[in-house]
Amino acid sequence: MPAEPTVLTVVLNWRTPDMTLRAVAAAEVAMAGIEGAIIVVDNDSGDGSFETLSAALRGHDRVRVVQAGRNGGFGAGNNVGIRLGLPDGARPRFIYVLNSDAFPEADAITGLVKYLERHPRVGLAGSLIFGTDGETHRTSFRFPTIASEFEGTARFGPISRLLSRWIVALPEPKASGPVDWVAGASLMIRDEVLQEIGLFDERFFLYFEETDLCHRAKEAGWDTHFVRESRVLHIGSVSTGMKAWDRTPQYWFDSRWRYFCKRGGRIHALAATLANVLGGMIYRARLLVQPNGGRDARHHLRDLLSHSARSAISAIQPPDQAFEPTVKSQAAA
Repeated sequence: MPAEPTVLTVVLNWRTPDMTLRAVAAAEVAMAGIEGAIIVVDNDSGDGSFETLSAALRGHDRVRVVQAGRNGGFGAGNNVGIRLGLPDGARPRFIYVLNSDAFPEADAITGLVKYLERHPRVGLAGSLIFGTDGETHRTSFRFPTIASEFEGTARFGPISRLLSRWIVALPEPKASGPVDWVAGASLMIRDEVLQEIGLFDERFFLYFEETDLCHRAKEAGWDTHFVRESRVLHIGSVSTGMKAWDRTPQYWFDSRWRYFCKRGGRIHALAATLANVLGGMIYRARLLVQPNGGRDARHHLRDLLSHSARSAISAIQPPDQAFEPTVKSQAAA
C-alpha cells in the first residue's frame, strides 16, 4: 500500500508577524488529519518578527520557526524551509507553500492532497483564491510570451481579441484542470518534482519565480493544475506593496528579464521588451483621447528600456548557486 501522504507547509514571513500568525492558525486547522508539519521562515525581517513568532508559536507541536539569515527573496526564503524538511529530517511527499497573507479554508490543504493523489502526473497544484470581498482572483495563467507582452501593455480590445490565445491571465476555470502556471500564494508541489528539477530559482528575488518553476516542471513532463476544491482567502500585496507602487522596483525588472532570458536568451528578452514598449506606446496614445484609463508606475517604459539595455550589454550573470543560510531555529531564540 502507498505511504500516507505527508505535507510540509512553508509560510514565509517578512515584517508581517501578526498576519503570519493568522495564516499559521488557518494552516494548523487545515492540516488536521494530515501527517506533516508547518515551518515558518522569517526572511531576516529585522523588526522583531522572528522573536514575536517564536514566542507566539512556542508549544505548537507541529510548528517550527526559523530565521533565514538574510532576505534573499520569495524563492530563497521558501527554499530554506523546503531544504530543512520535516522535523525528523525526513522528506515529505508534498510541499505546501502558503503566503503569510493567505488563509486556507479548513479543507483546502486536504483538497490539494487528494487531487494530487488522484492525478499522479500533476506535479504542482494551486488553489482557488478569493479576496475579502468574496471575489475570486486571477490565479491561473498562460506562460508569458512576446505576443502576451504586446497584448498586455496595449490594453486594446481589437488587439486582445486578435491575440486572445496568448493572454496570460486566464478567466476563472469552471472546473479543476490543467493550466500553464498558478500563483504561489497557495501552491502544493510534489517533493519528487523538486528533487528532479530543483527548488525555486533564487536569482528571482520576487515575481516570476513560480512561473519559472512551473515552466521547468512542464519541460520535465509534470503538469500544473488549478484546483477549485481548494479555497484560500488572500489579502494580497501586503509585504510587497505592489498595489501602491509609485515606481516599478529594480527587482521586478530583474525577474522579468531573467525569465525571458531563460526561455530564449537575450535576443528573446529584448524582443519581449520591444513588444512591451510598443504596446505601452499604443496605450499611452489612447490615453490622450481617453484620459480616464489606468496609469502605469511612473517612468515605467523608460525604466524598462533602460534596464533591458543595460542587461543586454552586460556579460555578467549571477552565479547558478543556491544561497546556503545559517538557520537559527525557534529553540535557539
